[in-house]
Amino acid sequence: MPVGDTTRKPARPRRVVLRAWLRALHRDAGYLAVGLTFVYAFSGLAVNHIADWDPNFVQVESTRVVDTPLPEQDDAAALAVLEALGYDETPLDVYRIADDRLDVTLERITLHVDPRTGEVFEEGEHPRVFLRMANWLHLNRGKKAWTWVADGYAVLLLFLASSGVFMLGGRKGLLGRGAVLVGLGVAIPIVYVVLSGGP
Repeated sequence: MPVGDTTRKPARPRRVVLRAWLRALHRDAGYLAVGLTFVYAFSGLAVNHIADWDPNFVQVESTRVVDTPLPEQDDAAALAVLEALGYDETPLDVYRIADDRLDVTLERITLHVDPRTGEVFEEGEHPRVFLRMANWLHLNRGKKAWTWVADGYAVLLLFLASSGVFMLGGRKGLLGRGAVLVGLGVAIPIVYVVLSGGP
């Protein structure tokens, strides 16, 4: 541009500027929602199939052997078994059923011990740590404080959906392909309700 030329560049259309801001906000909101989206998505998949599996616990059945001789007293034998198998828990109950059967009850596991041979049959459940936590949050077991977080996340999703609709213009936007895809997305729950007979 020559010195002294006061010609100004044409101003960017207001619509373009607004879309740029919308894209920036949509991007940042999307980053903010990533963690909660993983929690709710994985939990939703897990809970949807609750009839086929336990999304919170893994069922355990195994046989192990304690090599060292066990004390004759029941409580001492129970503690020796727990130490040998790596359990860092205090038994809820220890009781002898027969000479070859000593049961040690823990919070989620029961150990059936043969004090004579050291053979231990374990049965019970171990928590699926991540999924159990995610399900606890998803089902709002965190009570009132988590309700505010869940509501905030819902508002964030509404913003992401709404802003996404208006981010692009032209044939790829709401007046073109976007309208078709939005229509399909809206139609899925409506068609399912109609075909399934509704609530």
